[in-house]
Amino acid sequence: MELNVLFQTSTPVIGVVHLLPLPPSARWQGSLQAVIDRAVQESVALASGGVHGIIVENFFDAPFTKGTVDPAVVSAMTVVISRLRQLVALPMGINVLRNDAHSGLAIAACTGAQFIRVNVLTGVMATDQGVIEGDAHRLLRYRKELGADVKIFADVLVKHASPVGSLASENAMANSVADTLHRGLADAVIVSGGATGDPPTAEDLAQAKAAAGKMPVLVGSGANVDNIPQLMRSADGVIVSSSLKRWGQIEQPVDPNRVGQFMDALSASI
Repeated sequence: MELNVLFQTSTPVIGVVHLLPLPPSARWQGSLQAVIDRAVQESVALASGGVHGIIVENFFDAPFTKGTVDPAVVSAMTVVISRLRQLVALPMGINVLRNDAHSGLAIAACTGAQFIRVNVLTGVMATDQGVIEGDAHRLLRYRKELGADVKIFADVLVKHASPVGSLASENAMANSVADTLHRGLADAVIVSGGATGDPPTAEDLAQAKAAAGKMPVLVGSGANVDNIPQLMRSADGVIVSSSLKRWGQIEQPVDPNRVGQFMDALSASI
């Protein structure tokens, strides 16, 4: 996969829209319009700041299920993303947390979104939701059945998780990247730190890029104006959220000024 075909640049910045709690999550506030309004504001702020793509997540639905989300989540995300697609002319992705890639793919196919993020595509991870097993087999066949040209961006050794079995080794990163790309058939891999807002280590990124070869490697967490030059030495693009929020706080809305500052820092580093 060539990133410049999808994003019109070989080093894309993908901004994240964290949806307010959706029905029937624990913190659902009862107004889908409020969710839409916040998502519109954040998408416009990201676009006006110059990002190359947007990914939408049901981030504030925590605590998450490790399996299939409630149908109301799928319905709500479809409504929100359809609205955003009318307003923002950028490539759009979907991440249905914690790992409901099938729902993400279905939403993308119906709304015209171009990619999804899958936290666990291959292997087995111990997470705060329990043990999650990758299911690339069914996901890739489902994409074929839908006839959808939706790209799959897959995490390797995803944050808030620990590998189980053979992946828990000194070559874990390289092995996971190879399995995700060559056996899971991901279109790109994502490397993150241990938790939301934590950057990956330079060693992990370098190992991932060496194992990925010509396939894209994206930074999945922790990028900011100070470390983006170092991160991009071994990465092809970045998914960024926390550092673009007002005061850098995850619960705050996107700050267009911080988006512009981040894009300037990236431009100066490449």
